[in-house]
Amino acid sequence: MPKLKTSSAALVQAARARIEEIDTADAIAMLDDPNVTFVDLRDIRERQRSGSIPGSFHCPRGLAEFWIDPEGDYYKEIFGEDRTFIFHCAIGWRSALTVATLNDMGFACADLKDGFSDWVRHDGPIDKPDAST
Repeated sequence: MPKLKTSSAALVQAARARIEEIDTADAIAMLDDPNVTFVDLRDIRERQRSGSIPGSFHCPRGLAEFWIDPEGDYYKEIFGEDRTFIFHCAIGWRSALTVATLNDMGFACADLKDGFSDWVRHDGPIDKPDAST
C-alpha cells in the first residue's frame, strides 16, 4: 500500500484552520433567518435515509465548485443571491474541504462545524424523509 503525502484528516485540519466554522447551537438559532441558506453536500441517499435541515438546498459535494461559478455552464442562481451560505455534510469533513475550496475561489461561505450528525444530537429541526422514496 502506498504511503500518502498528506492524509485526509490532515487536509480537513488544514481547511478548518482557515475557514469560518459555525457551531451547531448557533446554526440552529439561524434557521429562521431568511438571509441564511443551509447547503447540504451529502449524497441524496444520506438525505433520504436521515432527513435534512428544513429548507436546506441540496448540492452534491462533487458539483459545488461548478454550481457556484457564474461563468460556468452549471451555475445555480441561488448562489448569486446576497445571503449567508452555511455548507454541511454528515460530520463536517467534506464540508470543511468544500468551504475551503469555495473560499479559495472567492465565494464567501461557512461550514457547519460538526455536520448534520451534531445537528441531530442537538435536537435541531429535521425534515424527515418521505417513506415512499
